[in-house]
Amino acid sequence: MIAQISGKLAQKQPGEVVIDVGGVGYQVFIPLNVFYRLPDIGAPMSLQIHTHVREDALQLFGFQDVAEKQVFLLLTGVSGIGPKLALNILSGIPAEDLARALRNGDQVRLVAIPGVGKKLAERMIVELKDKFATLAPASIDSTAKPEASSQKLLDAVSALINLGYKKPEIEKTVREVLKNGELSLEEVLRETLRQMSH
Repeated sequence: MIAQISGKLAQKQPGEVVIDVGGVGYQVFIPLNVFYRLPDIGAPMSLQIHTHVREDALQLFGFQDVAEKQVFLLLTGVSGIGPKLALNILSGIPAEDLARALRNGDQVRLVAIPGVGKKLAERMIVELKDKFATLAPASIDSTAKPEASSQKLLDAVSALINLGYKKPEIEKTVREVLKNGELSLEEVLRETLRQMSH
């Protein structure tokens, strides 16, 4: 069972990275808040790993710290939430907001996350309310470099469509966000998600 990977960042895109460990590239699926904090290509990095084994695949899911990994594992413990949906949930809401929504039984906030319907939100509250009361929030910061605006629009829209958002509404919001000046892709994604959740 792989529990942690340390190596050089070989590739990155919203939702996944490739980490080079001694010449072997490991594909690791990550939530967007981990993507926001990635170093430059070629820089050393380390991720906490959950190894998910299925009959037809072995997948690695990466997290910045143990607390974030715990949240992911708690989510996958809920009936109807697989690893990909758990990753989407962590991409659509920061861990501390998720914990708050579950503690307060805030179904409206949970249903706003792509992929979470009313029934699933109810099940999450029932099964996770008490477990989330003990988790510490993870801080999120960005250390990303800005890039070309039109490419950024395409990348941001593509990443958000993968999370379950509808293209027309996100494209409009991303365009608005890009008017705010020179933002990195990570900042564009974060601001778009913030606006979409209001």
